[in-house]
Amino acid sequence: MDVDDLNRLWFDWDSREQLVRRIVSQQLAEAPPPRMDDCIVATYFLALRSKSLAQIGAEFSYHATSGIRNPPPGSLLAACTGTAAGIVELDNTGRLGLLHMAYPLKMLLNSRGSLTSCDVLHTVAGAIAFDVYENQDVRLVALQIPDHVVRTFPGPAYGPHLLRQRTRFAADEPAFGTILKPTAGITPEQVGTLVEEAARCSLFLFVKEDENLYPRLDYSPVRERTARARAAIERVQDERGGKGILFAPHVTGSPHEILDTVDAVLEAGATAVMLSETYSTGTVRLVREATKHLAAPPAIYGHNAGIGTRERCIWREVLDLLARLDGIDFRQTAPVRPGPPFIRPYGAAWEASERVLTMPLPDSIRPTMIARAGGLDQGNIIMNLQDAERRGLTAEILLLAGSAINSIRTPQGTPNPRYGAEAMLQALDVHRSGALADTPVEAQISQLMDVARSRRLLALQDALRQRYPEECA
Repeated sequence: MDVDDLNRLWFDWDSREQLVRRIVSQQLAEAPPPRMDDCIVATYFLALRSKSLAQIGAEFSYHATSGIRNPPPGSLLAACTGTAAGIVELDNTGRLGLLHMAYPLKMLLNSRGSLTSCDVLHTVAGAIAFDVYENQDVRLVALQIPDHVVRTFPGPAYGPHLLRQRTRFAADEPAFGTILKPTAGITPEQVGTLVEEAARCSLFLFVKEDENLYPRLDYSPVRERTARARAAIERVQDERGGKGILFAPHVTGSPHEILDTVDAVLEAGATAVMLSETYSTGTVRLVREATKHLAAPPAIYGHNAGIGTRERCIWREVLDLLARLDGIDFRQTAPVRPGPPFIRPYGAAWEASERVLTMPLPDSIRPTMIARAGGLDQGNIIMNLQDAERRGLTAEILLLAGSAINSIRTPQGTPNPRYGAEAMLQALDVHRSGALADTPVEAQISQLMDVARSRRLLALQDALRQRYPEECA
């Protein structure tokens, strides 16, 4: 293999993505995409091999809408044919830049005047955009949906404010969640024990199963897991200081099994459900519509495992907007942390996702609660709380810590969720004291360790040593 081939294999996609995002975001800030009352407007970043942006716009219109190049003016065909609504050229080739495509609602809306996220993606993210060789690079970077269409979506049943109200967490109070560990190979009895350990700590608003724990296992059926979890929560409710806690079992399977599973876990006492929204497009909307008549419908955690496989073609905030419209109450973004990110997105990408999850939409669509997750721990919790406070997002954020709670070892060397929770509470106390208020992000871990030593916060010291052995040796 020659050097050129090896260099291509080592191509840094993340670096290029950051460049594309910076340039595109600047262009969209200076000249926002057009909004049309009778069309969905999709904006693409394109790098074309031979055609111009104007020419590819005509191809998008032909292949993604009516299949007619010159429909008769005033005809139904014309009303169902897309048009290019704007072009922004980034160089003098005419082949690199942004294309705004208008897809007419006439071809999309059903007889009730509504549509689904599946319909939207099928049209705006179809083969003509992503399968055609001519399009050397293409990204769907923005989506404008008319307000009257947005109102036809169900949106979240709760969103952050009603979730806090339901669980009696104040708007200015940090709300935490955790994930069952081990994540697979556990029985209903073990689920009950793990949930009880988490529920004893009033720090937690939410506890969920992992996506690796499937509902129809012969040794661990989800109905029994949920019943055990519900019983565990009831046993320790008096220890929670009046606060509630939501439990979300993992719901997945073939489409015809989804509602049966939802019915089973609700009958067993589930207050929330987790759906892997990326790989089961449409099931969130299915569950939201099927349960919205209930006095207390389940909160929906729209797990985004696998979203990175789509993000290379469709920007995350576009996918998160559609997931919010479909009805998710929780959506993972990423934690603020020093150094390289543990997971995508990071920086401008997760800021854009958090913006689209919480920005005002027509009144019927509630915001989605942001779940900061993926390496959130005692070492970076303070920088996340500071960021949320600075941006006015404290009420909108769930701080979701998995292994930082369940895998912290006691001085005897045994992992203990109570010890992990104690370490997190100690970090919160340090934050409330203001000891790290002026400490830069990159210096917070070592400074936090110094504070933990000076105050003899033993659980926090152990957690920091285990999570950051080099910085806290």
